[in-house]
Amino acid sequence: MPREISAGAIIVRKTPDDYKYLLLHYELGHWEFAKGHIEPGEDERETVRREVAEETGITDLTFVEGFHETIRYFFRWKESRIFKIVVFLLVETFQEVVKLSDEHIGFEWLSYEDAMKRLKFKNSKSILEKANELLLRRR
Repeated sequence: MPREISAGAIIVRKTPDDYKYLLLHYELGHWEFAKGHIEPGEDERETVRREVAEETGITDLTFVEGFHETIRYFFRWKESRIFKIVVFLLVETFQEVVKLSDEHIGFEWLSYEDAMKRLKFKNSKSILEKANELLLRRR
């Protein structure tokens, strides 16, 4: 069975009274975090920097230590069933302006509560919950 390994980012921006999380709107209709394949020779952080820059135009990133979460799932591509592993890192930015790539049809900076409502997949909600808990403990 084919296998893919990717890295992604929970992108957060601190506002005066809240955290805002960046969700990307995919053409298939769901909302999700920035992520992409780990290229040969890249580590997870390099992939996150590259993918976030490509998908959002955001280059001002600071990695939040202590956050490293992995999700696993199956998906179908053409006639194949593919096993996907995605490692998520938590990154902070001060950059509010987003320049989307062609693979997305929209984006929003959302509060934790609104992001949880927008996310469709249980594993994505779990990752966001863990990221938010870590940020609240750091306050």
